[in-house]
Amino acid sequence: MSPMKNSPDFSKILTKAIAALAGGLLLFALVVSLFTLGFRAIYDGRIFPGIYSGWINLSGQTPTDAAELLKNEYTYPGQGKITLQYDDLSWEASPAELGLFFSPNYNAELAFQTGREGSITKRVAAQIQVLRHGIVIAPQFVMDEKTGTEYLEGIADGVNQPVIEASLELEGLEILVQAGQIGREMDIPASLDVVALQMRTLQDGSIPLIVYETYPDILDVSAQAETAREILSQPLVLIIPDAAENDPGPWELSPQQLVEMMIIERISTNDGDSYRIALDPEMLREYLEKRTKKINREPQNARMYFDDDTRELVLIEQEFIGLELDIDQTIVVIEDQLATGNHEIALVVEKTQPDVTGESTAEELGVIELVSSQSTYFFGSNSSRINNIKTAAAKFHGIFIAPGETFSMAEQLGDVSLEAGYSEAWIIFGDRTIKGVGGGVCQVSTTLFRAVFFGGFPVVERSPHSYRVGYYEQKPNGANNSKLAGLDATVYVPQVDFKFTNDTENWLLMETYLNKTRNSLTWKFYSTLDGRTVDWSTTGLKKITDPPDPIYEENPELAKGVVRQVDWAVKGATVTVTRNVYRDGQKLWQDIFRTKYEPWAAVCQYGPGTNKMPPENPDPDDPCKKN
Repeated sequence: MSPMKNSPDFSKILTKAIAALAGGLLLFALVVSLFTLGFRAIYDGRIFPGIYSGWINLSGQTPTDAAELLKNEYTYPGQGKITLQYDDLSWEASPAELGLFFSPNYNAELAFQTGREGSITKRVAAQIQVLRHGIVIAPQFVMDEKTGTEYLEGIADGVNQPVIEASLELEGLEILVQAGQIGREMDIPASLDVVALQMRTLQDGSIPLIVYETYPDILDVSAQAETAREILSQPLVLIIPDAAENDPGPWELSPQQLVEMMIIERISTNDGDSYRIALDPEMLREYLEKRTKKINREPQNARMYFDDDTRELVLIEQEFIGLELDIDQTIVVIEDQLATGNHEIALVVEKTQPDVTGESTAEELGVIELVSSQSTYFFGSNSSRINNIKTAAAKFHGIFIAPGETFSMAEQLGDVSLEAGYSEAWIIFGDRTIKGVGGGVCQVSTTLFRAVFFGGFPVVERSPHSYRVGYYEQKPNGANNSKLAGLDATVYVPQVDFKFTNDTENWLLMETYLNKTRNSLTWKFYSTLDGRTVDWSTTGLKKITDPPDPIYEENPELAKGVVRQVDWAVKGATVTVTRNVYRDGQKLWQDIFRTKYEPWAAVCQYGPGTNKMPPENPDPDDPCKKN
């Protein structure tokens, strides 16, 4: 232990020192208290000196005076201008309308309490600071978010709008357009935050509102509407490209027809959604398919006749180029062309050139001489039957048959109808001879058969008549020539046909000539003789059978006492014709044509109530004669 610490003198010294320190502190506290009391006494009820609210010196001001001073200086909330903007819209508001408020009394009280609040040490320190440097108090503004939100909600009605998709509709020929609209929605909290930042500067300013835009998938359809109006502005005309005089068309679709076909469909692509304006492909296909019968055709050779004097071909009818409509490609072309405003559109057709044109020569085709000619006679035919012979024969005049081609008479003959120029005449139908359209056409098929038969051409298909027809066994003077039995051929489109083949290396030209004076039909073949000859033989009529008894029928359409014979008795028989074809003495082939003719009964019709019908003893030579 240190001796000094136990020394009485040290204790006394320490005691005195502590007492002196305590006295000094007490004196300092007394001095501070006196200073504080004195400072507060001097500025009793007034703001201490050196205190500023922002830039405003409030020294010595009572709180009331300070509040009035602050009120006059801080006018920004009421007199400031904040411009709110969106696009071309704008609104002007005071900061107070946007929720910024300033309380002069609160800020004056805040300045007054500076140096008066807290512990004595804190108060003394504050008072010393105001005396030495002064204190600047930031003015206190209050942001009322509710007020600002309500103001922004009020103007949001002029900004916000729903998303509207653009659309197109048809009403008759009118195009109805619903314009698209961009959706807008103001972000009020975010916009208020931006406004608050500006108002903290206590400066006027222009604030862009925060608005979120939502674009529709389709905003503008004006171009598509114009396309639709353009499509419907005039008729659509469809034509054969580079149409010749004998080509079909044109075809016109009116705006009323087009609007029925028009479709407005929404489509999606990588570039977004849009509307497609077009004609309905299926309706357009149906329209085109209905016209293929007039458009599609096989190439048709030129029709000519051989001039025996000049030995050259003479043009009768120009050739037809073959046409085949490509419907799929035509639909594509129509859509593309209409989109460009074109209303006269060429169909997509494949054209096929015929083998024989108007420029073809006799030498090129090998048609240089007569190779076969046959005539049949029709004495006793009425005008209707002669008209049918003429109409049918004209179908074959000037027709060419290619080397190796099998020719179908029914195919070339086509429709046998009143519309095609034929008349009603007697025809064989089943087991009866009746009035029907085209009676007499078999005169033409029989004449062709004989030209083929005696020309030495192969017969592919031939059907005889059910019974012997007198016209086909007539001589040039009208007398009967039974040797011609078995050399007839019938055609009944489309069930019964006559076909033969041009088995030569040259083209075959057919010509037909009707001579009303001579009651004859002549069929000629022109080509190049190749050395072939024909010999033939016939068995003549065999197994001859008598016709059945006459048939008597009451016909309510006939008057009483009227008797009419509608069918004539013909004996039945069989006949076999043999043909041998040679070339340069060498036999090429033999063919045999066997025909069985049925016996045919006479048919007499009479009006109701006619006396002595049917007769008890019919006259064999005149079965319809009343006894």
